[in-house]
Amino acid sequence: MKNNQVVIPKKYLVVIMLLGWFALLSQLYLILQNGPGTIIEIVIRYFSFFTILTNLIVVICSTVLFFKKKNGFGYFFSRPSTVTAITVYITIVGVVYNVILRFLWQPQGLQYVTDELLHTVIPILFILIWFLFVPKNELKYKNVFGWLIYPFVYIIYIALRGYITGEYPYPFINVGQLGYFKTAINTGILVIAFLALSIFLVAIGKFICRKKINV
Repeated sequence: MKNNQVVIPKKYLVVIMLLGWFALLSQLYLILQNGPGTIIEIVIRYFSFFTILTNLIVVICSTVLFFKKKNGFGYFFSRPSTVTAITVYITIVGVVYNVILRFLWQPQGLQYVTDELLHTVIPILFILIWFLFVPKNELKYKNVFGWLIYPFVYIIYIALRGYITGEYPYPFINVGQLGYFKTAINTGILVIAFLALSIFLVAIGKFICRKKINV
């Protein structure tokens, strides 16, 4: 069983842990400083961003693997399938921000540093960890449908919260501005992107395994 668990050198994990926790806390500080509404409203808004939730998952995974907890969380986060799914999520965070959202504003100072960590540095580091250290021999195409649960739950949450409050965390899913039809199309494109990237990573994993066998 041990050979099929994710084992990542601590020097790599500690980098993601420190950068990740710093970025998450600094973003919370910034939104508390600048965001309108009560503290509870601001905190709820903070946790309504896919970027925040996904980076939090990355940091929790890295922290659990760093301390090698031999419990349910330790087993769950040491599974190659789990780490691959998280890699899909954080890759989508990086791609969507750098392709669509980066050009919509110009953050400065601490906000710039925090944005780069959450949307570029941590996604790249986690992708590298996946390539270097995650066993890929047990990755299966049937896994990818389970990996879609988190994005689906998030989309449902954002839709319900947006219907109640009129607030949407991202412009491409803002029903108030785009309407239901355009928002549904954008949401469908996102789901396809998650599915395609999941299939791609499984295919890459199988390719790497075949290369190792043939060497």
